[in-house]
Amino acid sequence: MAAARGCPPAGSGDRGLAELLLEFSRAQYRAKDGGGAAAAKVDRIERRCLELFSRDYRYSIIPNAHGEVCAHYPRHIVLLERDAAGSRDPSESTVQVGKLQDLINRSKMARCRGRFVCPVILYKGKHICRSATLAGWGELYGRTGYNYIFSGGSDDAWADAEDISEEDSALRNADSQLFDKVRGHDIKLLRYLSVRYICDLMVENKKVKFGLNVTSSEKVDKAQRYADFTLLSIPYPGCEFFKEYKDRDYTAEGLIFNWKQDYVDAPLSIPVSLTQSLNIDWSEYQSWDLVQQTQNYLKLLISIINSDDDSGLLVHCISGWDRTPLFISLLRLSLWADGLIHVSLEPSEILYLTVAYDWFLFGHMLVDRLSKGEEIFFFCFNFLKHITSEEFSAVKSQRRKSLPPGFTLEEICMLKQRDRGSTTSLSSDFSLGMESSPGAAGSFTYEAVELMPAGAQTQAAWRKSCASSPQSVLWSRAQQSEDRRPSTGMVEVKYSSSSSSTHSDNFLRIGSSPLEVPKSRLVSASDRESRLEEVRSTFLASYSRTIGLKAVTPSSSGAIGGLLEQFVRGVGLRGSSTL
Repeated sequence: MAAARGCPPAGSGDRGLAELLLEFSRAQYRAKDGGGAAAAKVDRIERRCLELFSRDYRYSIIPNAHGEVCAHYPRHIVLLERDAAGSRDPSESTVQVGKLQDLINRSKMARCRGRFVCPVILYKGKHICRSATLAGWGELYGRTGYNYIFSGGSDDAWADAEDISEEDSALRNADSQLFDKVRGHDIKLLRYLSVRYICDLMVENKKVKFGLNVTSSEKVDKAQRYADFTLLSIPYPGCEFFKEYKDRDYTAEGLIFNWKQDYVDAPLSIPVSLTQSLNIDWSEYQSWDLVQQTQNYLKLLISIINSDDDSGLLVHCISGWDRTPLFISLLRLSLWADGLIHVSLEPSEILYLTVAYDWFLFGHMLVDRLSKGEEIFFFCFNFLKHITSEEFSAVKSQRRKSLPPGFTLEEICMLKQRDRGSTTSLSSDFSLGMESSPGAAGSFTYEAVELMPAGAQTQAAWRKSCASSPQSVLWSRAQQSEDRRPSTGMVEVKYSSSSSSTHSDNFLRIGSSPLEVPKSRLVSASDRESRLEEVRSTFLASYSRTIGLKAVTPSSSGAIGGLLEQFVRGVGLRGSSTL
Protein backbone atom coordinates (compact mmCIF):
# COMPACT_ATOMS: atom_id res chain seq x y z
CA MET A 1 0.00 0.00 0.00
CA ALA A 2 1.25 3.49 -0.76
CA ALA A 3 2.46 5.57 2.10
CA ALA A 4 -0.21 7.59 3.80
CA ARG A 5 0.53 11.28 3.72
CA GLY A 6 -1.08 14.57 4.64
CA CYS A 7 -3.30 13.37 7.47
CA PRO A 8 -4.77 16.37 9.22
CA PRO A 9 -3.67 16.96 12.79
CA ALA A 10 -6.20 15.68 15.30
CA GLY A 11 -6.19 16.30 18.99
CA SER A 12 -2.89 18.16 18.93
CA GLY A 13 -1.28 19.90 21.88
CA ASP A 14 -1.74 19.41 25.61
CA ARG A 15 -5.50 19.19 25.25
CA GLY A 16 -5.08 16.36 22.77
CA LEU A 17 -2.95 14.44 25.27
CA ALA A 18 -5.49 15.07 28.03
CA GLU A 19 -8.31 13.81 25.82
CA LEU A 20 -6.24 10.72 25.02
CA LEU A 21 -5.58 9.96 28.68
CA LEU A 22 -9.23 10.41 29.58
CA GLU A 23 -10.34 8.04 26.85
CA PHE A 24 -7.59 5.59 27.82
CA SER A 25 -8.68 5.57 31.47
CA ARG A 26 -12.38 5.14 30.76
CA ALA A 27 -12.64 2.40 28.15
CA GLN A 28 -10.65 -0.59 26.96
CA TYR A 29 -9.62 -0.30 23.30
CA ARG A 30 -10.53 -3.15 20.97
CA ALA A 31 -10.18 -2.91 17.22
CA LYS A 32 -13.36 -4.90 16.69
CA ASP A 33 -15.48 -2.41 18.65
CA GLY A 34 -16.87 -0.09 15.99
CA GLY A 35 -19.45 2.67 15.88
CA GLY A 36 -20.54 5.30 18.36
CA ALA A 37 -18.76 8.19 20.04
CA ALA A 38 -15.95 5.99 21.35
CA ALA A 39 -15.11 4.84 17.83
CA ALA A 40 -14.94 8.46 16.67
CA LYS A 41 -12.47 9.25 19.46
CA VAL A 42 -10.31 6.26 18.55
CA ASP A 43 -10.39 7.38 14.93
CA ARG A 44 -9.05 10.82 15.93
CA ILE A 45 -6.32 9.20 18.00
CA GLU A 46 -5.25 6.93 15.14
CA ARG A 47 -5.28 9.76 12.60
CA ARG A 48 -3.07 11.78 14.91
CA CYS A 49 -0.63 8.87 15.20
CA LEU A 50 -0.44 8.50 11.43
CA GLU A 51 0.20 12.20 11.04
CA LEU A 52 3.05 12.04 13.57
CA PHE A 53 4.60 9.00 11.89
CA SER A 54 4.41 10.74 8.50
CA ARG A 55 6.56 13.63 9.74
CA ASP A 56 9.68 11.48 9.53
CA TYR A 57 8.84 8.23 7.73
CA ARG A 58 7.32 6.74 4.67
CA TYR A 59 5.11 3.89 5.78
CA SER A 60 2.51 1.38 4.68
CA ILE A 61 -0.59 0.24 6.52
CA ILE A 62 -1.67 -3.27 7.42
CA PRO A 63 -5.47 -2.94 7.71
CA ASN A 64 -7.10 -4.28 10.87
CA ALA A 65 -10.32 -2.28 10.81
CA HIS A 66 -12.48 -4.84 12.59
CA GLY A 67 -9.81 -6.73 14.47
CA GLU A 68 -9.62 -9.43 11.80
CA VAL A 69 -5.82 -9.56 12.11
CA CYS A 70 -5.72 -9.04 15.88
CA ALA A 71 -8.55 -7.85 18.11
CA HIS A 72 -6.32 -5.66 20.30
CA TYR A 73 -3.80 -4.26 17.83
CA PRO A 74 -4.30 -0.90 16.09
CA ARG A 75 -6.89 -0.72 13.33
CA HIS A 76 -4.12 0.74 11.18
CA ILE A 77 -0.92 -1.20 11.87
CA VAL A 78 2.02 0.90 10.70
CA LEU A 79 4.98 -0.58 8.82
CA LEU A 80 7.77 2.00 8.79
CA GLU A 81 9.76 1.76 5.56
CA ARG A 82 12.20 4.62 5.25
CA ASP A 83 12.90 8.25 6.01
CA ALA A 84 10.16 10.52 4.72
CA ALA A 85 12.67 12.66 2.80
CA GLY A 86 12.96 9.87 0.25
CA SER A 87 16.73 10.23 -0.07
CA ARG A 88 18.96 7.20 -0.48
CA ASP A 89 19.16 6.04 3.09
CA PRO A 90 21.00 2.92 4.29
CA SER A 91 18.43 2.60 7.07
CA GLU A 92 15.61 1.83 4.61
CA SER A 93 13.64 -1.31 5.41
CA THR A 94 13.59 -4.11 2.84
CA VAL A 95 10.26 -5.48 4.07
CA GLN A 96 7.35 -5.49 1.62
CA VAL A 97 3.96 -4.96 3.18
CA GLY A 98 2.16 -7.52 1.00
CA LYS A 99 4.46 -10.37 1.91
CA LEU A 100 4.52 -9.26 5.53
CA GLN A 101 0.72 -9.33 5.70
CA ASP A 102 0.65 -12.85 4.28
CA LEU A 103 3.18 -14.06 6.84
CA ILE A 104 1.22 -12.40 9.64
CA ASN A 105 -2.00 -14.13 8.64
CA ARG A 106 -0.23 -17.47 8.61
CA SER A 107 1.68 -17.00 11.87
CA LYS A 108 -0.70 -15.17 14.21
CA MET A 109 -2.02 -18.38 15.81
CA ALA A 110 1.48 -19.12 17.09
CA ARG A 111 1.29 -16.47 19.81
CA CYS A 112 -1.00 -15.77 22.73
CA ARG A 113 -4.23 -13.97 21.83
CA GLY A 114 -3.04 -13.81 18.23
CA ARG A 115 -0.63 -11.02 19.20
CA PHE A 116 1.86 -11.71 16.43
CA VAL A 117 5.36 -10.33 15.96
CA CYS A 118 4.79 -6.71 14.91
CA PRO A 119 7.47 -4.17 13.91
CA VAL A 120 6.96 -0.87 15.75
CA ILE A 121 10.29 1.03 15.59
CA LEU A 122 12.69 1.42 12.65
CA TYR A 123 16.24 2.18 13.72
CA LYS A 124 19.28 1.97 11.43
CA GLY A 125 17.30 -0.25 9.07
CA LYS A 126 16.49 -2.66 11.91
CA HIS A 127 12.99 -3.51 13.02
CA ILE A 128 12.31 -3.41 16.76
CA CYS A 129 9.28 -5.64 17.26
CA ARG A 130 6.78 -6.59 19.95
CA SER A 131 4.47 -9.55 20.48
CA ALA A 132 3.01 -11.91 23.06
CA THR A 133 4.74 -15.14 24.03
CA LEU A 134 4.12 -18.45 22.27
CA ALA A 135 0.64 -19.91 22.50
CA GLY A 136 -0.01 -23.29 24.12
CA TRP A 137 -1.94 -26.34 23.01
CA GLY A 138 -5.32 -25.23 24.32
CA GLU A 139 -5.31 -21.94 22.46
CA LEU A 140 -4.42 -23.55 19.17
CA TYR A 141 -7.31 -26.00 19.47
CA GLY A 142 -9.87 -23.81 21.16
CA ARG A 143 -9.26 -20.17 20.25
CA THR A 144 -12.92 -19.54 19.41
CA GLY A 145 -14.42 -20.00 22.85
CA TYR A 146 -11.92 -20.81 25.50
CA ASN A 147 -9.64 -17.83 25.27
CA TYR A 148 -11.08 -15.66 28.03
CA ILE A 149 -12.26 -18.28 30.53
CA PHE A 150 -9.11 -17.97 32.60
CA SER A 151 -8.11 -14.43 31.70
CA GLY A 152 -10.23 -12.22 33.94
CA GLY A 153 -8.55 -9.26 32.27
CA SER A 154 -5.16 -10.30 33.56
CA ASP A 155 -1.99 -9.63 31.62
CA ASP A 156 -0.56 -13.04 32.34
CA ALA A 157 -3.52 -15.31 31.65
CA TRP A 158 -4.43 -17.50 28.75
CA ALA A 159 -6.24 -20.55 27.70
CA ASP A 160 -5.29 -24.13 28.23
CA ALA A 161 -2.46 -26.60 28.77
CA GLU A 162 0.20 -27.21 26.17
CA ASP A 163 1.03 -30.55 27.75
CA ILE A 164 -1.44 -33.40 27.48
CA SER A 165 -1.57 -36.97 28.66
CA GLU A 166 1.68 -38.88 28.34
CA GLU A 167 -0.26 -42.02 27.40
CA ASP A 168 -1.81 -40.63 24.27
CA SER A 169 1.22 -40.81 21.99
CA ALA A 170 -0.80 -40.53 18.79
CA LEU A 171 -2.36 -37.26 19.90
CA ARG A 172 1.02 -36.01 21.06
CA ASN A 173 2.39 -36.68 17.59
CA ALA A 174 -0.48 -34.71 16.06
CA ASP A 175 0.26 -31.86 18.46
CA SER A 176 3.90 -31.87 17.44
CA GLN A 177 2.95 -31.56 13.81
CA LEU A 178 0.61 -28.69 14.60
CA PHE A 179 3.31 -26.86 16.54
CA ASP A 180 5.79 -27.51 13.73
CA LYS A 181 3.42 -25.85 11.27
CA VAL A 182 2.26 -22.90 13.35
CA ARG A 183 5.59 -22.06 14.95
CA GLY A 184 7.27 -22.63 11.60
CA HIS A 185 5.21 -19.73 10.22
CA ASP A 186 6.18 -17.64 13.25
CA ILE A 187 9.85 -18.34 12.57
CA LYS A 188 9.42 -17.37 8.91
CA LEU A 189 7.92 -14.04 10.01
CA LEU A 190 10.80 -13.41 12.41
CA ARG A 191 13.34 -14.17 9.69
CA TYR A 192 11.57 -11.97 7.16
CA LEU A 193 11.82 -9.09 9.62
CA SER A 194 15.52 -10.00 10.11
CA VAL A 195 14.93 -10.52 13.82
CA ARG A 196 17.80 -12.32 15.48
CA TYR A 197 17.47 -11.30 19.12
CA ILE A 198 14.45 -12.37 21.20
CA CYS A 199 14.18 -10.81 24.66
CA ASP A 200 11.75 -12.65 26.91
CA LEU A 201 10.60 -10.70 29.99
CA MET A 202 8.66 -13.57 31.57
CA VAL A 203 9.66 -14.65 35.09
CA GLU A 204 8.30 -18.12 34.25
CA ASN A 205 9.34 -20.69 31.69
CA LYS A 206 5.65 -21.34 31.10
CA LYS A 207 2.74 -19.49 32.61
CA VAL A 208 0.89 -21.76 35.04
CA LYS A 209 -2.71 -20.99 36.01
CA PHE A 210 -4.99 -23.30 37.98
CA GLY A 211 -2.26 -25.94 37.75
CA LEU A 212 -2.14 -25.82 33.95
CA ASN A 213 0.58 -24.57 31.63
CA VAL A 214 -1.32 -21.84 29.83
CA THR A 215 1.50 -20.49 27.66
CA SER A 216 4.91 -21.50 26.42
CA SER A 217 7.99 -19.55 25.33
CA GLU A 218 10.86 -19.86 22.88
CA LYS A 219 13.34 -20.76 25.59
CA VAL A 220 11.48 -23.97 26.53
CA ASP A 221 10.28 -25.05 23.08
CA LYS A 222 10.82 -28.82 23.31
CA ALA A 223 11.78 -29.22 19.66
CA GLN A 224 14.25 -26.30 19.91
CA ARG A 225 12.70 -24.68 16.85
CA TYR A 226 14.10 -21.29 17.91
CA ALA A 227 17.67 -22.50 18.40
CA ASP A 228 18.95 -20.36 15.51
CA PHE A 229 17.89 -17.17 17.29
CA THR A 230 19.76 -15.45 20.10
CA LEU A 231 17.43 -15.97 23.05
CA LEU A 232 17.68 -13.75 26.10
CA SER A 233 15.78 -14.53 29.26
CA ILE A 234 15.58 -11.25 31.15
CA PRO A 235 12.89 -11.84 33.79
CA TYR A 236 11.06 -8.70 34.84
CA PRO A 237 8.21 -8.41 37.36
CA GLY A 238 4.68 -8.46 35.97
CA CYS A 239 2.07 -5.75 36.37
CA GLU A 240 0.97 -7.10 39.78
CA PHE A 241 4.28 -5.99 41.25
CA PHE A 242 3.53 -2.38 40.41
CA LYS A 243 0.82 -2.32 43.06
CA GLU A 244 3.70 -2.36 45.52
CA TYR A 245 5.19 0.57 43.63
CA LYS A 246 1.93 2.49 44.08
CA ASP A 247 1.60 1.43 47.72
CA ARG A 248 5.11 2.74 48.40
CA ASP A 249 3.98 6.21 47.37
CA TYR A 250 5.14 5.70 43.78
CA THR A 251 8.73 5.14 44.89
CA ALA A 252 10.74 2.57 42.92
CA GLU A 253 14.02 3.08 44.75
CA GLY A 254 14.59 0.20 47.16
CA LEU A 255 11.67 -1.84 45.76
CA ILE A 256 13.00 -5.35 45.10
CA PHE A 257 11.04 -8.20 43.55
CA ASN A 258 10.75 -11.45 45.53
CA TRP A 259 12.54 -13.96 43.33
CA LYS A 260 11.88 -16.85 45.74
CA GLN A 261 8.19 -17.15 44.87
CA ASP A 262 7.17 -20.62 43.72
CA TYR A 263 6.09 -19.63 40.22
CA VAL A 264 9.36 -17.86 39.39
CA ASP A 265 11.47 -20.40 37.52
CA ALA A 266 13.06 -18.48 34.63
CA PRO A 267 16.63 -17.46 35.49
CA LEU A 268 18.36 -14.58 33.79
CA SER A 269 20.24 -15.88 30.75
CA ILE A 270 22.18 -13.63 28.38
CA PRO A 271 24.95 -14.66 25.96
CA VAL A 272 28.31 -13.44 27.25
CA SER A 273 29.02 -11.74 23.93
CA LEU A 274 26.18 -9.29 24.62
CA THR A 275 27.28 -8.33 28.12
CA GLN A 276 31.01 -7.72 27.81
CA SER A 277 30.76 -4.02 26.95
CA LEU A 278 28.18 -3.07 29.57
CA ASN A 279 30.18 -3.31 32.81
CA ILE A 280 27.22 -4.80 34.68
CA ASP A 281 27.43 -7.64 37.18
CA TRP A 282 24.48 -9.66 35.94
CA SER A 283 24.89 -12.27 38.67
CA GLU A 284 23.51 -9.68 41.11
CA TYR A 285 20.21 -9.17 39.26
CA GLN A 286 18.07 -10.54 42.07
CA SER A 287 19.39 -7.87 44.43
CA TRP A 288 18.58 -4.96 42.11
CA ASP A 289 15.72 -2.65 42.97
CA LEU A 290 13.17 -1.73 40.32
CA VAL A 291 15.15 1.31 39.19
CA GLN A 292 18.43 -0.51 38.70
CA GLN A 293 16.79 -3.50 37.05
CA THR A 294 14.92 -1.34 34.53
CA GLN A 295 18.02 0.73 33.84
CA ASN A 296 20.21 -2.30 33.21
CA TYR A 297 17.69 -4.01 30.96
CA LEU A 298 17.31 -0.81 28.93
CA LYS A 299 21.10 -0.55 28.57
CA LEU A 300 21.13 -4.12 27.29
CA LEU A 301 18.42 -3.44 24.70
CA ILE A 302 20.17 -0.28 23.48
CA SER A 303 23.45 -2.18 23.20
CA ILE A 304 21.76 -4.90 21.13
CA ILE A 305 20.15 -2.53 18.63
CA ASN A 306 23.42 -0.60 18.35
CA SER A 307 25.40 -3.68 17.36
CA ASP A 308 27.17 -3.71 14.01
CA ASP A 309 24.96 -6.35 12.42
CA ASP A 310 21.67 -5.71 10.63
CA SER A 311 19.58 -7.88 12.94
CA GLY A 312 16.30 -6.81 14.48
CA LEU A 313 14.98 -7.27 17.99
CA LEU A 314 11.80 -8.79 19.46
CA VAL A 315 10.66 -7.86 22.96
CA HIS A 316 7.80 -9.75 24.60
CA CYS A 317 6.33 -10.72 27.95
CA ILE A 318 3.25 -12.97 28.20
CA SER A 319 0.34 -11.11 26.62
CA GLY A 320 2.57 -8.28 25.45
CA TRP A 321 0.55 -5.37 26.81
CA ASP A 322 2.22 -4.42 30.13
CA ARG A 323 5.94 -5.08 30.39
CA THR A 324 6.38 -5.09 26.62
CA PRO A 325 5.05 -1.54 26.02
CA LEU A 326 7.10 -0.38 29.02
CA PHE A 327 10.37 -1.23 27.30
CA ILE A 328 9.18 -0.40 23.77
CA SER A 329 8.13 3.05 25.00
CA LEU A 330 11.40 3.61 26.87
CA LEU A 331 13.37 2.59 23.77
CA ARG A 332 11.36 4.92 21.53
CA LEU A 333 11.75 7.86 23.89
CA SER A 334 15.44 7.22 24.52
CA LEU A 335 16.31 7.02 20.82
CA TRP A 336 14.19 10.12 20.15
CA ALA A 337 15.97 12.01 22.93
CA ASP A 338 19.27 11.17 21.19
CA GLY A 339 17.94 12.63 17.93
CA LEU A 340 18.06 9.25 16.17
CA ILE A 341 14.37 8.59 15.42
CA HIS A 342 11.26 10.75 15.03
CA VAL A 343 13.60 13.71 14.62
CA SER A 344 10.85 16.19 13.71
CA LEU A 345 8.69 15.61 16.77
CA GLU A 346 8.54 17.91 19.74
CA PRO A 347 8.39 16.50 23.30
CA SER A 348 4.60 16.75 23.52
CA GLU A 349 4.28 15.01 20.14
CA ILE A 350 6.54 12.04 20.86
CA LEU A 351 4.73 11.67 24.18
CA TYR A 352 1.36 11.56 22.43
CA LEU A 353 2.65 9.05 19.89
CA THR A 354 4.06 6.58 22.40
CA VAL A 355 1.08 6.81 24.78
CA ALA A 356 -1.40 6.37 21.95
CA TYR A 357 0.37 3.83 19.77
CA ASP A 358 2.61 1.82 22.09
CA TRP A 359 0.14 1.64 24.99
CA PHE A 360 -3.46 2.49 24.08
CA LEU A 361 -3.79 1.07 20.56
CA PHE A 362 -1.80 -2.07 21.40
CA GLY A 363 -4.30 -2.96 24.10
CA HIS A 364 -2.86 -2.00 27.48
CA MET A 365 -5.72 -2.47 29.95
CA LEU A 366 -5.35 0.79 31.84
CA VAL A 367 -8.88 0.71 33.28
CA ASP A 368 -8.25 -2.67 34.86
CA ARG A 369 -4.74 -1.78 36.00
CA LEU A 370 -5.88 1.42 37.70
CA SER A 371 -8.67 -0.41 39.51
CA LYS A 372 -6.09 -2.81 40.94
CA GLY A 373 -3.43 -0.19 41.63
CA GLU A 374 -1.03 -1.81 39.16
CA GLU A 375 0.36 1.43 37.79
CA ILE A 376 3.03 0.23 35.39
CA PHE A 377 1.85 2.81 32.83
CA PHE A 378 2.54 5.70 35.17
CA PHE A 379 5.86 4.14 36.19
CA CYS A 380 7.07 4.16 32.59
CA PHE A 381 6.91 7.93 32.16
CA ASN A 382 7.91 8.87 35.67
CA PHE A 383 10.94 6.60 35.18
CA LEU A 384 12.33 8.90 32.47
CA LYS A 385 14.13 10.85 35.21
CA HIS A 386 16.37 7.80 35.69
CA ILE A 387 17.63 7.55 32.08
CA THR A 388 18.58 11.13 31.26
CA SER A 389 22.36 10.63 31.51
CA GLU A 390 24.68 9.84 28.62
CA GLU A 391 25.22 6.25 29.79
CA PHE A 392 21.80 5.46 28.28
CA SER A 393 22.57 7.22 25.01
CA ALA A 394 22.85 5.26 21.78
CA VAL A 395 25.01 8.08 20.42
CA LYS A 396 27.72 7.38 22.98
CA SER A 397 28.45 3.86 21.76
CA GLN A 398 28.22 4.97 18.12
CA ARG A 399 30.79 7.68 18.77
CA ARG A 400 33.21 5.27 20.40
CA LYS A 401 32.99 2.87 17.47
CA SER A 402 33.36 5.53 14.81
CA LEU A 403 36.54 7.48 15.61
CA PRO A 404 39.20 7.17 12.86
CA PRO A 405 42.31 5.22 13.92
CA GLY A 406 45.13 7.42 15.13
CA PHE A 407 43.05 10.53 15.85
CA THR A 408 41.24 11.65 18.96
CA LEU A 409 37.85 13.33 18.88
CA GLU A 410 39.32 16.72 19.76
CA GLU A 411 41.86 16.50 16.93
CA ILE A 412 39.15 15.77 14.39
CA CYS A 413 37.18 18.80 15.53
CA MET A 414 40.36 20.91 15.39
CA LEU A 415 40.89 19.75 11.82
CA LYS A 416 37.41 20.88 10.92
CA GLN A 417 37.99 24.35 12.33
CA ARG A 418 41.52 24.79 10.97
CA ASP A 419 41.21 23.37 7.49
CA ARG A 420 37.74 24.59 6.54
CA GLY A 421 37.74 25.63 2.90
CA SER A 422 40.69 23.49 1.82
CA THR A 423 40.49 22.37 -1.79
CA THR A 424 42.88 19.46 -1.38
CA SER A 425 41.23 16.25 -2.57
CA LEU A 426 42.10 12.88 -1.11
CA SER A 427 41.25 9.24 -1.47
CA SER A 428 38.97 8.25 1.35
CA ASP A 429 38.21 5.13 3.32
CA PHE A 430 35.52 6.77 5.34
CA SER A 431 33.41 9.89 5.56
CA LEU A 432 32.91 11.88 8.72
CA GLY A 433 29.67 13.62 9.59
CA MET A 434 30.16 16.52 11.99
CA GLU A 435 27.84 19.21 13.22
CA SER A 436 28.51 22.69 11.94
CA SER A 437 26.11 24.74 13.98
CA PRO A 438 23.47 24.07 16.58
CA GLY A 439 20.00 25.28 15.83
CA ALA A 440 17.00 24.83 18.07
CA ALA A 441 17.32 22.55 21.05
CA GLY A 442 18.76 19.27 19.84
CA SER A 443 18.66 20.24 16.14
CA PHE A 444 21.92 20.26 14.19
CA THR A 445 23.07 20.37 10.60
CA TYR A 446 25.84 18.20 9.25
CA GLU A 447 28.29 18.29 6.41
CA ALA A 448 30.38 15.46 5.06
CA VAL A 449 34.13 15.24 5.61
CA GLU A 450 36.55 12.95 3.80
CA LEU A 451 39.71 11.82 5.53
CA MET A 452 42.56 9.61 4.35
CA PRO A 453 44.11 7.56 7.15
CA ALA A 454 47.49 9.21 7.36
CA GLY A 455 50.57 7.38 8.57
CA ALA A 456 51.99 7.75 12.06
CA GLN A 457 54.67 10.23 10.96
CA THR A 458 52.13 12.46 9.23
CA GLN A 459 49.83 12.37 12.22
CA ALA A 460 52.71 13.26 14.53
CA ALA A 461 53.76 16.16 12.26
CA TRP A 462 50.21 17.45 12.15
CA ARG A 463 49.92 17.33 15.93
CA LYS A 464 53.22 19.18 16.30
CA SER A 465 52.10 21.91 13.90
CA CYS A 466 48.89 22.34 15.88
CA ALA A 467 50.43 22.21 19.34
CA SER A 468 50.34 25.95 19.95
CA SER A 469 47.27 26.80 17.91
CA PRO A 470 44.25 28.50 19.48
CA GLN A 471 42.17 25.46 18.62
CA SER A 472 44.59 23.24 20.51
CA VAL A 473 44.27 25.38 23.61
CA LEU A 474 40.50 25.42 23.26
CA TRP A 475 40.15 21.67 23.04
CA SER A 476 42.62 20.98 25.82
CA ARG A 477 40.27 22.93 28.07
CA ALA A 478 37.13 21.31 26.75
CA GLN A 479 37.91 17.71 27.68
CA GLN A 480 35.02 16.47 29.76
CA SER A 481 34.88 12.72 30.13
CA GLU A 482 36.34 9.37 29.12
CA ASP A 483 34.80 9.95 25.70
CA ARG A 484 36.62 13.33 25.47
CA ARG A 485 33.54 14.85 23.88
CA PRO A 486 33.79 18.47 22.70
CA SER A 487 31.56 20.90 24.54
CA THR A 488 30.02 22.17 21.34
CA GLY A 489 28.58 18.91 20.08
CA MET A 490 28.93 15.40 18.74
CA VAL A 491 30.79 13.53 16.03
CA GLU A 492 29.53 10.63 13.96
CA VAL A 493 31.68 8.63 11.52
CA LYS A 494 30.33 6.59 8.65
CA TYR A 495 32.65 4.27 6.73
CA SER A 496 32.54 4.09 2.97
CA SER A 497 34.52 2.37 0.23
CA SER A 498 35.12 5.44 -1.92
CA SER A 499 38.74 5.90 -3.07
CA SER A 500 38.58 7.68 -6.40
CA SER A 501 41.16 10.43 -5.86
CA THR A 502 44.79 10.15 -6.94
CA HIS A 503 46.20 12.84 -4.66
CA SER A 504 48.89 11.74 -2.22
CA ASP A 505 48.77 14.63 0.23
CA ASN A 506 47.79 13.47 3.70
CA PHE A 507 45.33 16.24 4.54
CA LEU A 508 41.64 16.59 5.13
CA ARG A 509 39.23 17.91 2.54
CA ILE A 510 36.27 19.66 4.16
CA GLY A 511 33.21 20.01 2.00
CA SER A 512 30.43 18.19 0.23
CA SER A 513 30.55 14.48 -0.49
CA PRO A 514 28.46 12.11 -2.61
CA LEU A 515 28.15 10.00 0.55
CA GLU A 516 26.77 12.76 2.72
CA VAL A 517 25.68 11.57 6.13
CA PRO A 518 21.89 11.73 6.62
CA LYS A 519 20.96 14.75 8.67
CA SER A 520 20.23 13.19 12.02
CA ARG A 521 19.62 15.34 15.07
CA LEU A 522 22.33 14.06 17.38
CA VAL A 523 22.12 15.84 20.68
CA SER A 524 24.41 16.45 23.60
CA ALA A 525 23.95 14.86 26.99
CA SER A 526 22.43 18.06 28.37
CA ASP A 527 19.96 18.20 25.46
CA ARG A 528 19.01 14.58 26.05
CA GLU A 529 18.29 15.33 29.68
CA SER A 530 16.20 18.40 28.94
CA ARG A 531 14.20 16.60 26.24
CA LEU A 532 13.34 13.66 28.48
CA GLU A 533 12.56 15.92 31.41
CA GLU A 534 10.16 17.91 29.24
CA VAL A 535 8.39 14.71 28.18
CA ARG A 536 8.13 13.62 31.81
CA SER A 537 6.88 16.98 33.10
CA THR A 538 4.30 17.18 30.30
CA PHE A 539 3.07 13.71 31.17
CA LEU A 540 2.88 14.42 34.90
CA ALA A 541 0.94 17.61 34.35
CA SER A 542 -1.60 16.01 32.01
CA TYR A 543 -1.89 12.83 34.08
CA SER A 544 -2.58 14.79 37.25
CA ARG A 545 -5.33 16.81 35.54
CA THR A 546 -7.06 13.77 34.09
CA ILE A 547 -6.39 10.48 35.86
CA GLY A 548 -4.58 11.51 39.02
CA LEU A 549 -2.71 9.38 41.51
CA LYS A 550 -4.27 7.22 44.17
CA ALA A 551 -3.25 8.69 47.50
CA VAL A 552 -1.75 6.21 49.93
CA THR A 553 -2.38 6.18 53.68
CA PRO A 554 -0.95 9.42 55.09
CA SER A 555 2.18 9.13 57.17
CA SER A 556 2.25 10.00 60.86
CA SER A 557 3.41 13.47 59.97
CA GLY A 558 0.31 13.99 57.88
CA ALA A 559 2.37 14.94 54.83
CA ILE A 560 1.12 13.84 51.43
CA GLY A 561 3.19 11.43 49.36
CA GLY A 562 6.45 12.50 47.81
CA LEU A 563 5.29 12.36 44.22
CA LEU A 564 1.97 14.01 44.97
CA GLU A 565 3.92 16.75 46.68
CA GLN A 566 5.97 17.15 43.51
CA PHE A 567 2.72 17.66 41.60
CA VAL A 568 1.55 20.34 44.00
CA ARG A 569 4.87 22.20 43.97
CA GLY A 570 6.03 21.66 40.41
CA VAL A 571 2.83 21.45 38.43
CA GLY A 572 0.61 23.64 40.53
CA LEU A 573 -2.28 21.22 40.57
CA ARG A 574 -4.04 19.29 43.33
CA GLY A 575 -6.13 16.19 43.24
CA SER A 576 -7.45 14.71 40.00
CA SER A 577 -9.66 17.40 38.57
CA THR A 578 -11.12 16.66 35.20
CA LEU A 579 -10.36 18.41 31.95
